[in-house]
Amino acid sequence: MKDLAEHVDGDSDRTPSNEEKEVGVDAIYSDLPPDPDAGLSDEERARIDKKLLWKLDLKLIPWLCLLYLCSFLDRTNIGNAKLDGLTQDLGIGTDQSAYNAALSIFFVSYSLFEPLTNILLKRLRPSIFIPAIMVLWGVVMTLMGACTNASGLMAARFFLGLAEAGLFPGVNYYLSCWYKRSEFGIRAAIFFSAAAVAGSFGGLLAAAINLMAGVGKKGGWAWIFILEGLATVLIGIASFWMVHDFPDEATFLSDVDRARVIRRLKLDKQSSAEHEEFKMEYFWASVKDWKTWTGAMIYMGCDGALYAFSLFLPSIIAELGYASTKAQLLSVPPYAAAAILTIFVGWFADRTRQRGICNIACSFLGLIGFSMLIAGKGAGVSYAGTFLGALGIYPCIANTISWTSNNVEGVYKRGITLGFVIGWGNLNGVVSSNIYRAKDAPRYLPGHGTVLGYLGVFLLGGSLLQEFLLRRENKMRLSGKRDHWIEGKNHSEIELLGDKRPDFIYTL
Repeated sequence: MKDLAEHVDGDSDRTPSNEEKEVGVDAIYSDLPPDPDAGLSDEERARIDKKLLWKLDLKLIPWLCLLYLCSFLDRTNIGNAKLDGLTQDLGIGTDQSAYNAALSIFFVSYSLFEPLTNILLKRLRPSIFIPAIMVLWGVVMTLMGACTNASGLMAARFFLGLAEAGLFPGVNYYLSCWYKRSEFGIRAAIFFSAAAVAGSFGGLLAAAINLMAGVGKKGGWAWIFILEGLATVLIGIASFWMVHDFPDEATFLSDVDRARVIRRLKLDKQSSAEHEEFKMEYFWASVKDWKTWTGAMIYMGCDGALYAFSLFLPSIIAELGYASTKAQLLSVPPYAAAAILTIFVGWFADRTRQRGICNIACSFLGLIGFSMLIAGKGAGVSYAGTFLGALGIYPCIANTISWTSNNVEGVYKRGITLGFVIGWGNLNGVVSSNIYRAKDAPRYLPGHGTVLGYLGVFLLGGSLLQEFLLRRENKMRLSGKRDHWIEGKNHSEIELLGDKRPDFIYTL
């Protein structure tokens, strides 16, 4: 088993060559679909594989990015709406607690429902589940523009969280069922970079929509909700035709390409693309796995910071002395820089398989940025701090999801684990919604200090802990000290062990 781990995992970035087949790799995976490229040279196989990846990328990634752009825009546009008169028109005025409660209630419903959504995604199929929840949250967002008091806003935010809960964990799980572990990071990064684009695009869009203030006797904030909600409904309806199912059922794949996709996943020690009946033992396997909880700790560190940053960045910039429209526009550059670094980190981590090191390095950028905001040595220094803050937070979100996904195997176990990790991270949005208080303006020291704690203790500390534990476990497996886990088991029983297989080597 030690030799097999070193042989197969070391080369899991590519389809086995003919020479590798001769030493028995195909024999080891006896349930592989027939190889449609048998007899071809390594160069021919590599060309086919590259063409297949390009086909998958074009079919899956662009539309999913658009969906997440809508999702993140719809959940965070309340920060832009606040600058455009939301609190005054709803009678909240200077009552910061009512506004913060409306922010917090979203994360309660969002987080509680999140762990269940990947089970529903698997049972209902992506082509049904994802478009359906999009239409639902688009309707809720549109109706939010008709709110006349704080209670209506609270109710709308609660149902928005309920409807949106399935998209982010669902799409990350869905993509992990299409790509090898060494390919997933860059795709997850591109997908999540839509959040940074949403932050940047949201500021520009809010500045434009605010010009409609007074139309239909509604404030600019109401038109932000109405127009963005209607756009989400239309995109959700189109998604019934644009979102595809898992590899074993996707209609855009030919039988030959389907066999290629499933073979490359199984050779990467993944069975997540295949059909499997849900059992409660998969749920408990996730709960009992220490990686679920270290992943949740790390994700808590970056996600708590993310929501604090995205919900309050327009207000933070406004307190630097800029008017509403200019504050909206100045919120664009930090998000744009974050999107670029997010994609670079995804690419770099895929190439090096050092996701932990990437998290650790980025966390220091965030720590420096929020330290600059706390120091408050002038508007220029504080604005530069927002740049470093964004660069320290955004890349770690996608990288942590990839790191978690890479190290959990099993059709339902991976989905449940991602649900727990992402759900726990998003629950910290309740904290994030309440740390930037109006009375703390303009320096917001308690808010910046809390984010600094999230980045230092949970993101940096959690990444160091998980990196250490994974390295230790890999050494145990490569030295043969875990081989007793498979004694007396046949091939099918060994495969069901998922990431507990002694030849499953963790991504660091």
